[in-house]
Amino acid sequence: MPFCGLGRQQSFSSLLQSVACLFSAKSPVQFIVNKKVKGVAMLRIITGLLVLIACSVPAFAQAAKGVDKQNERVRDAGSDRTPANNGNKTDVGAGRGIDFGKDKSTEAPPLPNPYRLNGRRDVIINAVQELMRDRKLVVDESASKLADGIIVSQPFTFTKGAVVAEADLSRYAGVPSSSARAWTRGRYTLTVEVQPIDGSTANIAVNAKVEGRTDGATGAEWTTLRSSGLAEDQFLEGLITAVTGTAPPGRNPQP
Repeated sequence: MPFCGLGRQQSFSSLLQSVACLFSAKSPVQFIVNKKVKGVAMLRIITGLLVLIACSVPAFAQAAKGVDKQNERVRDAGSDRTPANNGNKTDVGAGRGIDFGKDKSTEAPPLPNPYRLNGRRDVIINAVQELMRDRKLVVDESASKLADGIIVSQPFTFTKGAVVAEADLSRYAGVPSSSARAWTRGRYTLTVEVQPIDGSTANIAVNAKVEGRTDGATGAEWTTLRSSGLAEDQFLEGLITAVTGTAPPGRNPQP
């Protein structure tokens, strides 16, 4: 009996050792289990990387377009980041392209004075008088010689007030920069001469006498200034439009 009991005890111990060996790290079952666990972990890592790449593709594509959808502002893709330089963003700043005044209206050159105008002499003289009345200019009957084609206006005050007088005078005449006078008014007198060339054309000459007034301790004083040609050009343009029905080339019709 003791011998039999000892045999059974050894058999049970051997069985336990076999089971332990089966589930040890060196056993085939444990090796297979470990392989499966590692495979699942690697599969999860690969899946996460694929999801991250898939989410990043739209962001890279959006950046390549150069537009930020959140605030609709154009991004600067240039590498130059020096002060006051916007790199490839050439619409503003020091990095802008040279456009030589693109989309800006240029000032038309002055009209020839005298100006050769198509029209009969009497029609042009009547048009001169009508235009003067439209522009609040009064024809000086005593100084004018309609038979000779000379029409003279009375002095027309185009500016009043010490605040704006000097700036307005500077447009119509050459005001000395060294002058310390306080200009208070400005006026001009127009003299229009119609010289017929033939029965259908005539030369129109317009001259303006521009004066500026100063008010001092001795009273008001008018000083004759050199005309800038603006008053003559404006009147010529209006007269050409009135006679021909169209503005001179390069000019828009005056209101």
